[in-house]
Amino acid sequence: MVKKSFILIVTVILVIFLPAVTPMAQERSQKRDEIPDQYKWNLNDIYANWQEWEKGLAELDQKMKVIAGLKGTLGKGAQHLLKALKLQDDMGILAYRVFRYPQLMRDTDTRNQEVSGRLQQVRILLSKFGVATSWINPELLQIPWETMKKWLDSTAEFAPHRFNLGNLYRQQAHVLDEEKENLLALYNQFRGTPRSIYSELSTSDIKFPTIKLSDGKDVQMTMGNYGKILATNRSQEDRKKAFEAHYNVYKDNMNTYAAIYQGVCQRDWAVARSRKYKSTLEAALDNNKIPTTVYENLVKTVKANTKPLQRYSRLRAKVLKLKEYHVYDGSINIIDFDKTYPYDQAKEWVVASVAPLGENYQSKVKQALSGGWIDVYENTGKRSGAYSADTYGVHPYMLLNYNDTMSNVFTLGHELGHAMHTLLSSENQPFSTHSYTIFAAEVASTFNERLLLDYLLERTNDPKERIAMLLQAIRGIDGTFYFQVHLADFELQVHRLVEQGKPITAKILNNIMADLNKAYNGDSVVEDKLLDMVWTRIHHLFRTPYYVYQYATSFAASAQLYDQVTKGPKKQRKAALERFLNLLKSGGNDYPMEQLKKAGVDLTRPETIMAVINRMDELVTLLEKEINKLK
Repeated sequence: MVKKSFILIVTVILVIFLPAVTPMAQERSQKRDEIPDQYKWNLNDIYANWQEWEKGLAELDQKMKVIAGLKGTLGKGAQHLLKALKLQDDMGILAYRVFRYPQLMRDTDTRNQEVSGRLQQVRILLSKFGVATSWINPELLQIPWETMKKWLDSTAEFAPHRFNLGNLYRQQAHVLDEEKENLLALYNQFRGTPRSIYSELSTSDIKFPTIKLSDGKDVQMTMGNYGKILATNRSQEDRKKAFEAHYNVYKDNMNTYAAIYQGVCQRDWAVARSRKYKSTLEAALDNNKIPTTVYENLVKTVKANTKPLQRYSRLRAKVLKLKEYHVYDGSINIIDFDKTYPYDQAKEWVVASVAPLGENYQSKVKQALSGGWIDVYENTGKRSGAYSADTYGVHPYMLLNYNDTMSNVFTLGHELGHAMHTLLSSENQPFSTHSYTIFAAEVASTFNERLLLDYLLERTNDPKERIAMLLQAIRGIDGTFYFQVHLADFELQVHRLVEQGKPITAKILNNIMADLNKAYNGDSVVEDKLLDMVWTRIHHLFRTPYYVYQYATSFAASAQLYDQVTKGPKKQRKAALERFLNLLKSGGNDYPMEQLKKAGVDLTRPETIMAVINRMDELVTLLEKEINKLK
């Protein structure tokens, strides 16, 4: 259960996927060797060649054997424990490089089987290490806390590890003895079975039908084609046909999906009870010491404040001149706007937009944009989407598939927010506490997006461009805040049914989702019964339970911090900025709730959540004004 300090984690990649359809603004070569080096990663900063990488892999393998030989020595004295902790840090730093080199190379050409094979080598090595080190936590906890505290207080070298050791002892009641921990470790692969079955059913074995559109074209309703039709097809009848064809595939398998999801929830409840937690929610939140009231307050407050979301739906229906507004009308653009934004121009805007965060922050953004850190353009074989990836001791690497659209301008700002958070954490924290939690991960990225939006709105008076910018921001709140809380509410209700020993069937799951759809949409969206099965399409529910709420909490924290940094008396803004930057520098040196409180945000209070809701209302009002200008 306690993994942060004592089981090696090297795959923390912040992934923000681009929309399903982003039209290319201009033609570019798809050949990677024709893209100038300034727009590609420089992986020589990690290793100069594969020979160096192989040496690193061999060194990591050797260090793993050494740490395995330390079993039984941790309680012999402070220096023995320090030896193990320092070795583990050295291994962690090395593992980042050994893993990241083939992983980044593979992502620029997923067809390269040689690189994929080398990446698999690393993963096999790390998976073996996880099982081989399952003894560490139980052995550590055999050392009395009084003894451990004496070591921590009297030996300065323990400072980088003090928080993580304290967190382990805090959760001592939930760490089992060595035999039981080893048994649970052996079941880890089996615990992933529901996720694997879901993946096979929803990807490998799924059969999407083909429909005929009003223009006579036959289109198969795959994920990509479905998203494209909803985002670009102006015929509501075509969108309806696509929606029904796509969702009926999930309807045909809804009982199987329900059985899989019941397995997920039963597994979570079994693990929670085995580790002596009162609920699955408590078990999921305890590692970061997040009170369950934060989750409960979030779902309660957002569900009670959906009027801005409904206002937006009604406005869209009015502009699109639809007698009935359905969920499949939510992606189509309400205006025709195809202005392009070249990457080099976007770079200048992002740099200018972060000026409120100070010269030092701005200079780091310039450094990240100067070349080698960002893989900018799409090429044949390159993976889709966008992310920022930590490489401790080197620098962050960012992946884009930039195509000159406004959406990509904001993606650039977003990923640079992640990169700056990683950079500041790594510069100011030792390895053991440099990695920040997912709970706080979206704060910096969404803060940067807000800065960019305000900067761009100030430099244009074109109503269409302003509408496009406002829609970008509103869609962010809709998808990252409202919809994620919608899902968080659903999974909490279902897990509680399992905890109460009640049955889980497709009908029960559909009824829960139907009630939530009504609560969020009111009468602003026509009720489509197929939408009750949206839960079948949400991979996070099956793969990483109690995960999606963190998007919303980060968004809420970011909104409140933004107001503190940009509004009010100058002296207060200066103090708020210092607190915000200290948050980015703090990595994982404290519990995320405490870090946010130090920055000026208390997520246990409803008014923190209301900051996002009020922002949504404000943006819809601004959108109405810009639309009226077009009339």
